[in-house]
Amino acid sequence: MKSLPSVQRGAVDEIKLACLRVGSVFYALDIMKIREIIRPEPIVQVPRSPLYVDGVINLRKAVIPVVDLRRRFGSEPRDEPHERIIICSVDCRIVGLVVDEVSEVVAFTSDEIQPAPYYMSSWESGFFPGVCRHKGNLLLLIDLRKILSSDQRIDVSLIQEQALEGAAKD
Repeated sequence: MKSLPSVQRGAVDEIKLACLRVGSVFYALDIMKIREIIRPEPIVQVPRSPLYVDGVINLRKAVIPVVDLRRRFGSEPRDEPHERIIICSVDCRIVGLVVDEVSEVVAFTSDEIQPAPYYMSSWESGFFPGVCRHKGNLLLLIDLRKILSSDQRIDVSLIQEQALEGAAKD
């Protein structure tokens, strides 16, 4: 899998993924991209930034852009106060991701991670290169580089339906 270089099909390697939730959808993010998880900080809005960018925060004298994954994925507006900001490193840049919940870190083997369903279009499968199951939930693996570098609208509800249909067929 391109975005998860430490996992190769047929290998017994493990990858540790942070399990997180945005709206009603569960995701997984490689912990090697995560620097820390913080409680919400005051966010300063930045004029003319993309719709899914909340603004910036000042974290230990570093100005960090903050992306609201609910807006990025077209989810309903936030109605829960239990959000977190995941501070990540992507291509030597730091970015904050607003999520509803980070539940745990789980080690998965390469055999437990399936590639994105074959019927997803190439741009959809690029955002979510794989899926895995944990505690009865289907987790979509996030490719941060692609999600943050594209302005293309991501409709996660459609992607989740396709992934669930594909998982039911397997």
